Amino acid sequence: MTRLTCLLGDLTLQDVDAVVNAANSTLLGGGGVDGALHAAAGPRLLDACRALRATSWPDGLPVGAAVATPGFDLPARWVIHTVGPNRHVGQTDPAELASCYTASLDVAVAVGAHTVAFPAVGAGVYGWAPDEAARIAVTAVAGHPTPGIEEVRFVLFRAPVAAAFAAALRALEMPGHD
Repeated sequence: MTRLTCLLGDLTLQDVDAVVNAANSTLLGGGGVDGALHAAAGPRLLDACRALRATSWPDGLPVGAAVATPGFDLPARWVIHTVGPNRHVGQTDPAELASCYTASLDVAVAVGAHTVAFPAVGAGVYGWAPDEAARIAVTAVAGHPTPGIEEVRFVLFRAPVAAAFAAALRALEMPGHD
């Protein structure tokens, strides 16, 4: 059974097999989690993302899809890039946000990861409320088969978001409890 945990911390410092990047569809870096991971991984990450754009994803990575690159200078062996739905442009379907987590887990299984660290996909500039994003994330991860994955860690940079994920995990453990 996969252990689900959450902590307030820096995703770029996690000693896990794979970290998940809340990327934009271009895969070419950006702000927030995306910018931090690109900075910490070094310039080879951008080169790998450019190669993906030149081959597999010439039109960009679609919302809810996921793809892996090496982690380069990160402690993690892999970076799994996923694009969250942007509420500000009308992408409000919770299933698209859940897909970010399930598709990332599928990629993690495919690359042989045993430990995975996620940020709060969509809960930053893409406008998802932390409580809703946490509920969707925790439900998606808990209900998705993850053969070989021992731990999924939600690593949140801001205390209110970490509190939302902790509450969602508690609710999962005690059905009917808010």
